[in-house]
Amino acid sequence: MKRKDLLLATLALLAIWQVAAMLVNQPILPSPLEVTVVFVKELSNGLTGHFLASLYRVVVSTVLAILLAAPAGLALGMSKKADAFFAPLIYILYPIPKVVFVPIVLLFLGIGDLAKIVIIFLILFFQILVLVRDQASSLRPELIQSVRSLGAGRMALFRFVYIPASIPGVLTALRQSVGTAVAVLYIAELFATQKGLGYYIYLNGNTLFNYPAMYAGVVAMSLLGLGLYFTVDWLERRLCPWLHVT
Repeated sequence: MKRKDLLLATLALLAIWQVAAMLVNQPILPSPLEVTVVFVKELSNGLTGHFLASLYRVVVSTVLAILLAAPAGLALGMSKKADAFFAPLIYILYPIPKVVFVPIVLLFLGIGDLAKIVIIFLILFFQILVLVRDQASSLRPELIQSVRSLGAGRMALFRFVYIPASIPGVLTALRQSVGTAVAVLYIAELFATQKGLGYYIYLNGNTLFNYPAMYAGVVAMSLLGLGLYFTVDWLERRLCPWLHVT
């Protein structure tokens, strides 16, 4: 995606927002300029702390999901017997919207950071597990045989064939899950917490009726999601340069 295209898309969205604010002409939809002023002001009035709390929860859950799901997916992709054994369980759990587990996780783990991290972890874990498994199992047999003919053992195959082949799957899973993870983060942060963008948005919008501050929180959460998405794109360009050869 070119920077020029991103800039034009951003300007178009701001223009639509401005026109909508003028048409509605109500406090519930302030103009982009008003929200920008409040956003800058709120950065030193607590918004930065809420942003960092949400960022911490997303980053920790993402790292844990990669560390656990990627090796599990590789193991299933490398072993047809293991895949056949676990496939029915994955088939049942994968399609379930993980947001339904929010109240259950909160009941068992309480209202701290751990519960929120686990909720996001569940979303990312299954996305990464399935895509990495499919990526590893779809490797061409002749490629594996050619590496084995050079004397490569199981560990060498794992390190030099399966791991590099799984990286695009991990990044694709992260790209697909970022939006869902941030959405679930918002829901999780509505429950008995005083830190996080979800709490900040709900407090200002539904309790204080400070709509410009509420939209500032929405902008901050959007920037969080976009930042994560662009980070995945950057990692893909660095770790998988062959995908961007033209």
